[in-house]
Formats: sequence, structure tokens, C-alpha cells
Amino acid sequence: MGKTKSDLTFFQKVKRHKTLILMCTPAILFFLAFSYAPMPGIWVAFVKYNYRDGIFGSKFVGLDNFKFLWDSGKLLDLTKNTILYNLAFIILGNLLAVFMAILLNELRSKWFKKVSQTMMFLPYFISQVLVGILVYNLLNYDYGFVNSILTALGKEKWGPYSRPEVWPVLLVLIYLWQQTGYNSVVYFASIMGIDGEIIEAARVDGANGFQKIRYIILPSLKPTIVILLLFALGGIVKGNFGLFYNVIGSNSLLYSTTDIIETFVYRATIVDFNFSTASAVGLYQSVIGFLLVMTCNWVVKKIEPDYSLF
Repeated sequence: MGKTKSDLTFFQKVKRHKTLILMCTPAILFFLAFSYAPMPGIWVAFVKYNYRDGIFGSKFVGLDNFKFLWDSGKLLDLTKNTILYNLAFIILGNLLAVFMAILLNELRSKWFKKVSQTMMFLPYFISQVLVGILVYNLLNYDYGFVNSILTALGKEKWGPYSRPEVWPVLLVLIYLWQQTGYNSVVYFASIMGIDGEIIEAARVDGANGFQKIRYIILPSLKPTIVILLLFALGGIVKGNFGLFYNVIGSNSLLYSTTDIIETFVYRATIVDFNFSTASAVGLYQSVIGFLLVMTCNWVVKKIEPDYSLF
């Protein structure tokens, strides 16, 4: 009787999967060079860095660099805003991406399918600076497109730049508009990888379109959805600086609902930038993200081991 997968040693597993490992070599080298090799640089978060002495020669100050966020009195609010925005981006973004991928798969016209994919993909390549300009020209109180229409209809003007409560919805909508086309590509590729014979057999058995989606396509997408969600959780404490800074800018009236860790740190350090302070903030975000990924992966492994990262 042959050995089961769990009985194999590490080197036996490497030998068995040597072709796959060889294909992964470029990615492995990339992460070794740009993720693992720089890890000793974490030490800069615990020193008062100066250029002359370097990272390991600078004076050790312990956790003093982390007091920057805590002493501001905004750490909890900033972390809450960052996490809640990212949760909305992750959950709604993946749901909409799956929905759009399924719709694209159901299109019969190849020409219309290609045009639709292209139109959905284009916003992803638009600079965040241009997105900010576009949003401002749409929502500006005096000359914005929306208020021009409202004025023409005899309605009262709308001033979103003085109303912080509307921006969580607006920012999520802007993100979904820009990212959904790109995110749907992965799910569309997964749908294309489903064995056509299974779908054909279901069609012969009398399954309609909704039954095909419910019992074949969605279960087939489940591993991809779980893995992408686990990856996304690793950056849940890292905000989309480009989106928030270019759309909100320096409008302090909106900070209560739109300020995230990155935008606050940028404003606080723009005059006197400090590598140690910035590294401390980055380490804080990375540690929380790491703990979240490990916890969620453990939960997934308990429920469905085949869908876990490791």
C-alpha cells in the first residue's frame, strides 16, 4: 500500500511535486528578495534612526516610536475606520466581482462579452489623482455636474464636502467602480476552468441557468473565494492611501468618517518625516494583519482543510 499524503516526509513531497515547485521558483525568489531579506529592517521601528549610524547603529529607544499613534488619541478611531472600510471593500468587492464574472459567463455574444470586459477593466487603469478630480467635478457645490442638474431641475444644491456621514457610502461606491472589473477577472478565469462536461450533463438533466449557477459554478468558486479573502485580510489594517487622499484631500470637515491610518500619518509627518515613526506604524499594521490571517486560516482549516492557505 502506497504512502498517503500525510505520511510523506518534506523531501518526499518536494520530489513528488518538483515540477510545480520549479514553476513557482520565480515567485519564491521574488518573495525571498523583497519580503524576507528586508525583514531585519524591522529593527528601525525600535531605534531613533539617523543616516550616519544606519539602522543597527542608531540609538535604541524601545517602544517610543509607537507612542506617536497612541499619544495622538486617535489610534482606535483610525484603526476602526481603516478596518471597516477595508471590510466593506473586501466583502462587497468580492460579492460584486463574483456576480459580474457569472454575468459575463452567461453572455452568449462573444463580441459583447469582450467589449463588456474591456469597459469594466478600464477604470482600474485610471490614476487615483484623476479619480479625485473626476469626483470633485461631479460633486463640487458651486459648479459640480450633480448640482448643475439639480439646479436645472429647480432642486436645492447638495453639499457632500461638508457632510461627513455620506462619504463612507461614496468612497465604497468609488472603490467598487474602479476595482470590480479587475477583481472579476480571477473569478471569470476560475469559471472558465470548470469542466464543461459537468455543465453539459447538468443541462441534459434539465438544470436551468439558476440551478447551474447555484449547484455547479458557485461551489466551484468557493476555494478561490476563500483563498482571496484570506489574502485580503492580511492587508485589512492598511488603507488605500491613494483613494482617500486624492478624493478627500485636506478637508478636515470629513476626517471623522474618512481619516485612516495612512492619511493621518502622512499629515503628521509631512513636515518632519521620520523613518522610525513610519516603520513603527507599518509594523503595527503588519502584526495585526498577520494575526488576523493566522486566526482566520486556523478557523478555515478546522472547517474545510482543503481551502486553507497552509
